[in-house]
Formats: sequence, C-alpha cells, structure tokens
Amino acid sequence: MSRGLNKVMIIGNLGRDPELRYTPSGRAVTSFTVATSRTWSSPDGERHEETEWFNVVAWGKLAETCKQYLVKGQQAYIEGRLQTRRWEDQEGRKHFSTEIVADRMLILGDRLRSGGTEPLGDTGPFADEAEDFPF
Repeated sequence: MSRGLNKVMIIGNLGRDPELRYTPSGRAVTSFTVATSRTWSSPDGERHEETEWFNVVAWGKLAETCKQYLVKGQQAYIEGRLQTRRWEDQEGRKHFSTEIVADRMLILGDRLRSGGTEPLGDTGPFADEAEDFPF
C-alpha cells in the first residue's frame, strides 16, 4: 500500500485567543483560528485581497504552549495536518468541520500582551537565560 502526504503550513494572525480545555483523561487541547490573506491584481490593474480562515487544534504540551504565548492578533507559523471531523446533530443533520491539527507552532513578530495590542518584550521560557551569557 502506498503512503500519502498530509502536510499544511500557514502563516497568519490569530482571530481569537486560544481556548484551552482538558479531555476526561486529562489531555490538554487548545483551539483557535488563524487568518491568512493574499492579494493580487486583476488584468485591469484593480487590487484584490482575500482572507481565508483556518480552525486550528493543538494537543498536549503544544496546546499548553499555544494557550500561554499566543493571543488574538499575534502572527504565528502553524504546521500540521488537515483533518475533517464528521458528526450528526440531534435532528439527524450531518455536519463537517475541517481543521488543522498542529504539531508545530512558531511565534512570529512581537509577542503581544493579552488583548493583542502591546508587545510583551523579552518574556517567555528563555528570557532570563540571556543574562547568563557574557556576550
């Protein structure tokens, strides 16, 4: 049987603060949205912009890291795979939701304070280590 490839990489801005929950077994799961935009010019020279929204889910330690460091408006690189969930509601209607299951996240640009408008500065897990280096 041949293997396939399911890999997604996006750079965009968070549309809302990440929401952290825990499964009944205690596993962390965080969800948030990321907007990516593209621009192009039509043949007549008119400029257009289109924004695509992605639902993102992260699990385990990555979920906790996303909740701790990402805020609405923050620019981030997200890498993972696409997954489509299917379910049926109480009225028997079928629903589908496609999301990115993240396995890597990098903060781009300035880290922001809660609310997404003000840079945090040198904070995070390695902020204090810079003082230990003599150069």
